[in-house]
Amino acid sequence: MNVSKSSATKHILKYLLSSFMALTLVLLTACGSGSSGSGGSGKDTITLGMVNPPASFNPINTSDIAGQFAERVMFDSFLDMTSPMKFQPKLANSITTTDDQTYTIHLDPKAKWTDGKPVTADDVVFTFNLIANPASTVAVGSNLSTLEGLDTSGKLAKGQTAIPDLKKIDEHTVSFKTKAPVDPNYIKEMIGTKIITLPQHVLKNIAPKDLANSKYMQAPNVTDGPYKFVTYNNNAYIQYKANDAYYLGKPKIPKFFIKIEQASNLVADLQTGAIQANASGGIGDIPYQDLSTAKGLKNVTTTIHKQIGFQTMQFNTKTLPNPKVRQAIAYAIDRPQIVSKLLKGQGEIIDGPYTSLSPYLDKSLTKYSYDPAKAKQLLKEAGWDFNKTLNFVVPIGNLVRQQSGDIIVQNLKAAGLKVKETTYDFPTIMQKGAAGDFDLLLIGFTFNLDPDVSALYGPGGTYNFMKYSDPAATKLLAEGKAEPNAAKRKVIYNQLQAIWEKDMPVLTLYSNNEIVSISKDLSYGGPTPYWPGTVANFQKWAFKK
Repeated sequence: MNVSKSSATKHILKYLLSSFMALTLVLLTACGSGSSGSGGSGKDTITLGMVNPPASFNPINTSDIAGQFAERVMFDSFLDMTSPMKFQPKLANSITTTDDQTYTIHLDPKAKWTDGKPVTADDVVFTFNLIANPASTVAVGSNLSTLEGLDTSGKLAKGQTAIPDLKKIDEHTVSFKTKAPVDPNYIKEMIGTKIITLPQHVLKNIAPKDLANSKYMQAPNVTDGPYKFVTYNNNAYIQYKANDAYYLGKPKIPKFFIKIEQASNLVADLQTGAIQANASGGIGDIPYQDLSTAKGLKNVTTTIHKQIGFQTMQFNTKTLPNPKVRQAIAYAIDRPQIVSKLLKGQGEIIDGPYTSLSPYLDKSLTKYSYDPAKAKQLLKEAGWDFNKTLNFVVPIGNLVRQQSGDIIVQNLKAAGLKVKETTYDFPTIMQKGAAGDFDLLLIGFTFNLDPDVSALYGPGGTYNFMKYSDPAATKLLAEGKAEPNAAKRKVIYNQLQAIWEKDMPVLTLYSNNEIVSISKDLSYGGPTPYWPGTVANFQKWAFKK
């Protein structure tokens, strides 16, 4: 690729600025070490390495994982999920129900905002109604969509501002009602761990339509988490300081930094002690080619964890309407080669939207093995026009995914298919996906542990770029979401996995393992084996004495 002189100059200036920012952070970190006046360990700053910069600090309108993580340093959810289906109290002591339809949130009465005011039921009611307000721009609306009076996007009808049956019971107790009985684990995950309460006394005079662009959402100055926001130096670092009055205990370390850097720099920074851990979770992953180096470092402990996220290839079911053609393409792709060559064996091949971490994975399903002869046979049976060229769209940014695209092209050509691969930045990919401007499209997802994946497979789903719609599957998706009994839900989602395997609207390619390196100087902290649990106890992160 040719680079113009102007572009090159900009690139150099950008590089110098980035280097200066990184040096500034290192100096800040170095100055922090040993400056503690507590007379304790002499180490008063923990720094975490992250690859993705946060897109926002708006707790109700952040769709990116990096932003959600950065917020959780300073804001608390009601609960945390420290391992699959294991919930830990946080802002709420518990979320209870007696009929699976009326739920009660019991707030911790000790919880306070950083300005000293208590976190109350009024704050919770304010936040829920704010999310449901048609004028608010939010990313968590669907989390409330099961509540009575809200539509499928979690919004009230135009002109309404209060959710029916959302009640303040007392200063620290709130109840709400769902449209029908719902699995309590669904409520605990989708509301308990995903909804962040906002301070009513700070935000009540801001119009909902203006909240997303408010000064507060750029630099939250009244929060309820273990650390307080100090500053965000764009694309370089986020600085926090301890909330000494934190209701779950004063943080062990006074200062917390998130350093934003290239993935290729993570191992070097771990070695020098510039960072104490990588963020992992898809927002701070160590490249697989650096795994042996990371394992060889004497000052860190490196482990490998499975995850619930996965990569897919979506089929445009309008341009490829015959399931037999989609099945043929699935057989044509050498997924074992992707895992062995690109992931260095650090991943698993999955068939369907659930990885081996999910309790809803149906392990009895027949898998699509690599079988190019069967692919050719199915294509002939389907009457495929071998002169047709497939429009294969690949996003840039995720290097492994890009490289998997090249392998897939080779595999498809080996099966006799013509294919044209084009790459785009992620925003363009989203536009092309929504417009159906593709035959095959690569894209990755990390959904919830809850099995509801209507956003991918449901008609009108946010990520259903395939335009997939099957009446039986749609009916089962609705039944699965509404079924309160976990065992009965398992039966429903087994049926769905069988339908999706046959229809093949999307081929799940692989789920890559996560490499986590944590400094041996830490006595507690760093990404956990079940990554969502990472955010549960920031106040306990500490150096060894």
